[in-house]
Amino acid sequence: MLTLLDLTGVKKYNFISVDLADNLQGDEKDFIVMTLMQKTFWFITLIIFPLFVYFYPDLNRWGHFVTYLLAIYAVVGLHDIFFSKHTLNRLYPVAAYIRYGLEFIRPEIHQYFIASNTDELPFNREQRSLVYRRAKSLDDTQPFGTEMNINQEGWYSAMHSMAATTVKEDTKRILIGGSECKKPYSAARLNISAMSFGALSAHAIMALNMAAKMGNFYHNTGEGGYSPHHKQGGDIVWQIGTGYFGCRTKDGNFDPESFQASAILEQVKMIEIKISQGAKPSHGGVLPAAKVTEEIARIRLVEAHKDVISPPNHKAYSTPEGLLEFVVQLRELSSGKPVGFKLCIGLKHEFMAICKAMLKTKIYPDFITVDGAEGGTGAAPVEYSNRLGLPCIEGINFVHNCLVGTGLRDKIKIIGSGKTATGFAIIEKMAVGADLVNAARTMMFSLGCIQSQSCNTNKCPTGIATQDPKRGGSLDYQRRHKHVANFQQHTVQSMFDLLGAMGVDDPEKISAHILWRRDDDGNNKRFDEFFPQLKPLELLGDNIHKDYVHYWNKASAETFKAKQPATA
Repeated sequence: MLTLLDLTGVKKYNFISVDLADNLQGDEKDFIVMTLMQKTFWFITLIIFPLFVYFYPDLNRWGHFVTYLLAIYAVVGLHDIFFSKHTLNRLYPVAAYIRYGLEFIRPEIHQYFIASNTDELPFNREQRSLVYRRAKSLDDTQPFGTEMNINQEGWYSAMHSMAATTVKEDTKRILIGGSECKKPYSAARLNISAMSFGALSAHAIMALNMAAKMGNFYHNTGEGGYSPHHKQGGDIVWQIGTGYFGCRTKDGNFDPESFQASAILEQVKMIEIKISQGAKPSHGGVLPAAKVTEEIARIRLVEAHKDVISPPNHKAYSTPEGLLEFVVQLRELSSGKPVGFKLCIGLKHEFMAICKAMLKTKIYPDFITVDGAEGGTGAAPVEYSNRLGLPCIEGINFVHNCLVGTGLRDKIKIIGSGKTATGFAIIEKMAVGADLVNAARTMMFSLGCIQSQSCNTNKCPTGIATQDPKRGGSLDYQRRHKHVANFQQHTVQSMFDLLGAMGVDDPEKISAHILWRRDDDGNNKRFDEFFPQLKPLELLGDNIHKDYVHYWNKASAETFKAKQPATA
């Protein structure tokens, strides 16, 4: 048994070995049972270390070195036992740090040495490697055959044709803009999704926009505002979020004058109202004061070095009709440019309420961006990312069907957004209703992102998702922007090649019946068997599909609230 006084002089600690613990009785239960590592620590500290100190003059330099190590070991161990707040440190002095070290490097060990090519999330190594190779214009072929289990439930595949063709050149882009739009925009089929300056570094934003210019596709600003770093010549979609950054009054309301000043610029091609995003739908945010630099404050029109609140709801409207009136206002202020909104589908009657408001007011957005729950973000509460929102495929199909069922589909373009790494990922979204697709994280991969998942730490190892000037400044945007443009070009071309192999010469001819999904019984079923397709004007008739009639009856053009309690 070993008895020690606490260094505070308050309490006496009595340590006994574990094998004597069962014999404790009465007051003896105040004894603290020692673990093996505690016994080892005291043996080294009270016996081994003093011996090295005693014989120190006779030791060689290696003996001196070991003595210093033992001294450090003793000091750290004493701190762990008597002062540490962590149970592990008290029970396993010094040795507990081995666990902390292994936990710290666990993600890298798993990524580089344990994970296979196909079992990582959100993007596996095969997907990331494909992006890297296409970004560098390297060979992107697969040797020896697929590594994927194509017989697993939920596997997506396409029907190929014995009459292969090529996609017509005049169908490779799509015109966005309805009858009220004075300046329609010709968009590529794959573009850069919303990522803000603030979430991404200045050099990352510059590289993305330079890539958009080089590849003739658009770059969505994200809700963080239209910054000088975006002004590298690439086409811009200016996203307006609930914080109205870059177009707000001092009290956080929408400011028409500051909006118009930027919206009329030639580089800005479209305006997108952000209602929600897939990774954290209906979640507001706070940009902490420490991150609100003078530059961020100047761009977002907020006060520097103070917390900036981004609420979950818009102040500019509160009803479906109000949303459409806001669309009209932004279209007029931007001199007739296409205006749309972005959302992740949640309560289905709420989107149907917007459709009813369109029918009532005759006001139509030029496009709707449907974000999937599998989408990415710099930081989001775990429960929001894991449990809220419809996945991209289901969300696109629902929006497409609602527009078809109300006779509005030909007036509005649908943009799909959610985990797009390959040409087939574009096709599967277009098959259920998307006209074009946005991608964010794969664009980051082409910039050099390694999926370290440290976006919320400000310590991104590649200088992309950080505001650290040293890390962000290390990104070579003069070279990396070419990689982004290469990835976009090769991925879109792979999509066109696949369409040709499927016998489709126009992306507008893609439909749900030419894609398969493997069911739980092992058989392939067409997409339209999993994702029912409504008939034109079906929602306006009496024979509405059973999956839609419940929500349609709950929807109202005047409010987002259900007419009576609804279940999703």
